[in-house]
Amino acid sequence: MSPIEIGAISVAAIVTLIYLGVYIPIALTAVSFVSIWLMRDNFTLALNLLKIAISESAMEYPFATIPLFSFMGLVVSKAGLGSDIYAVMSAAFRRVLGGIGMATVGANAAFAAVTGSSIASASVFSKVAVPEMLKYDYNPRFAVGVVAGSSVLGMIIPPSAMLIIYSFVAEQSVGEMFMAGVIPGLMLAGAYIGAIWVMGRFTPGFVGGRPAEDYVPMSWGEVARRTLPMLGLIVTVIGGIYLGWTTPVEAGAAGAALGLIIAVARRSMTWRGLWDTLIETGHITAAILFLITAASIYSRMLGLAGLPRELEAILASNEFSFVVIMIFYVILMLFLGTILDTASIILIVVPLFLPLIEPMGLSLVWFGIITVIGAEIGLLTPPLGISCFVIKATLNDPRITLKDVFLGALPFAAVMLVVLVVLIAFPSLSLVLL
Repeated sequence: MSPIEIGAISVAAIVTLIYLGVYIPIALTAVSFVSIWLMRDNFTLALNLLKIAISESAMEYPFATIPLFSFMGLVVSKAGLGSDIYAVMSAAFRRVLGGIGMATVGANAAFAAVTGSSIASASVFSKVAVPEMLKYDYNPRFAVGVVAGSSVLGMIIPPSAMLIIYSFVAEQSVGEMFMAGVIPGLMLAGAYIGAIWVMGRFTPGFVGGRPAEDYVPMSWGEVARRTLPMLGLIVTVIGGIYLGWTTPVEAGAAGAALGLIIAVARRSMTWRGLWDTLIETGHITAAILFLITAASIYSRMLGLAGLPRELEAILASNEFSFVVIMIFYVILMLFLGTILDTASIILIVVPLFLPLIEPMGLSLVWFGIITVIGAEIGLLTPPLGISCFVIKATLNDPRITLKDVFLGALPFAAVMLVVLVVLIAFPSLSLVLL
């Protein structure tokens, strides 16, 4: 078989196994291992490549960021910082049309900067934002749509597990990927707020809501008490990396330590809670490192099949333009987003397209931002839409159906697509901080 046939069959096999319910890393590893074995008719070679993939991926020092940032995110969530920042944002925007929705976006952006998890954001703000919006007669579909849409900021604004996974697959600096995610993440948050204003102005029936007659302004002391811990964490993590004072690993360690101090000071962390947090951190870390190891053996299988060279030859012979390649790439990610999660899309698609992007002289850091945002749209689209399922499960409200969540998230998925096109057209937006 030709390299293209091997690549196509392997991708089809992986997608099929995942869709049948096989755990993603197992599907990637199994297909890659069997493919190497069949291509070379050598079981020992396949086994040795698997050993190398494990030793050169999960054992790498930069991936110490995974448990550190995971622990920080869990501690921050338990400390109630998400609820605090939402209360401040909500108080500031209450009298604006669609203001509580805007406050949800702003609070989610701040929460994303210290957690890096879309799932955590969806869970936290389903509990604190949706009931508040329903209290002020906002349309239930709009309420859950805002939470679903803004939850994806957790995978774009650093620290982000998806940016870490991409940095390994594309062999890029974790620190550079984090810095590249700041401007696009803020752009997306700003676009969401602008979209809410437009919807409130031109489709008030979809937004709903009424003025907050019981609005009581917060004192500056109360604002400081609720926001300074979050700002301190953001400055410690992102500021330390940007100013060159800390590496991503050191920033993760400092953020985790500061988050634990805040949780203890607020008396929201018991010894039992600490133990549970450590166990959950271990589960998250093991899952991500398993994914990274699977991606490593998959990339080696594609290289052994000669697929990168074959794709380069096809590009040279057909002279595909940058626009054509990016249109095909975005369409493929949108399609895969309907059946796979973000990590799966990154692990399957990126190794196939890197040979096309590198010869064109394009930044692989920029390409990573495009990849993560494109794949994140899948969190809002059926039938998978993980964030939408999390919101439905967290609310457990029979008045709000899964259909309501998906329809509410649809405008925000469209906004993401517009921002993605802008970032593709202007790569410098992703690279300005580097």
